[in-house]
Amino acid sequence: MNIFIIGIGLIGGSMAKDIKRLRPDAKIYGIDTNSSHVEEALALQIIDAKADYDELSSADMVIVSIPVDVLLTELPRILDAVKDDCVVFDGGSTKSLICKTVENHPKRRNYLACHPIAGTEFSGPSAAIENLYDGKTNIICEVEKTAFKLQEKTLELFQQMGMRIRYMNPEAHDKHIAYVSHLSHISSFMLGKTVIEKEKNERDIFDMAGSGFESTVRLAKSSPAMWTPIFEQNKENVIETLEEYIGNLQAFKELLVEDDYKGIYKEMNDTNKIKGILNGIPLNKK
Repeated sequence: MNIFIIGIGLIGGSMAKDIKRLRPDAKIYGIDTNSSHVEEALALQIIDAKADYDELSSADMVIVSIPVDVLLTELPRILDAVKDDCVVFDGGSTKSLICKTVENHPKRRNYLACHPIAGTEFSGPSAAIENLYDGKTNIICEVEKTAFKLQEKTLELFQQMGMRIRYMNPEAHDKHIAYVSHLSHISSFMLGKTVIEKEKNERDIFDMAGSGFESTVRLAKSSPAMWTPIFEQNKENVIETLEEYIGNLQAFKELLVEDDYKGIYKEMNDTNKIKGILNGIPLNKK
């Protein structure tokens, strides 16, 4: 198999590591606008060779892991270049606009719209992790629009990686992911901003930061180049989640203002049930 990875960072690089373990006979080619990423991926033996779009006609599988704004322009070009029995899938954190962009493409049947919900706050080839996807959920949208044989080929790989598969329409995906992923990142970025601004006047504040702060603000180390286009493409859903979140923060503040500590206890106690919900979600391996 000739497998091409476009965007050799955490997501694409981790895919490559798993494929090398699961499919040792596959040859993995890397394409990235950042030449240093290509060289780093070669040095780390994440990919076997560098490539360009002119070589996509020889691909059996193309994995696209680039920012979602770039995906809008590049996905049609990639589909133009591949052969009829090549499957192309992505890892984008938004799906509605991406699916609409290629809905009338002559090779729409070659594209599988995916979102493996896995990752860390790190980026670049050196951030790639073997077994990153083991036990993680992979959302697949509009599966019926992908050729059945190409579905089978890709689903077999996902299952070998240990992923759980969920099917969802693009609109539902974008609405739900705004709550469980996009809001988390905004909260983390803004918590980090709040503390950084306070730290200007209180130099000791970071000496007091414990594991609770570290785990809560971890996502603020994520790439702005990746996350800004995600917020843009999922603007309406993100605004809705922010309004609800801000409303809950304001209500919590009012309980404090009113010295309603029974109310505060109840709010936290009611929210403790999140532990049971999250029991089935494995922690990222680092």
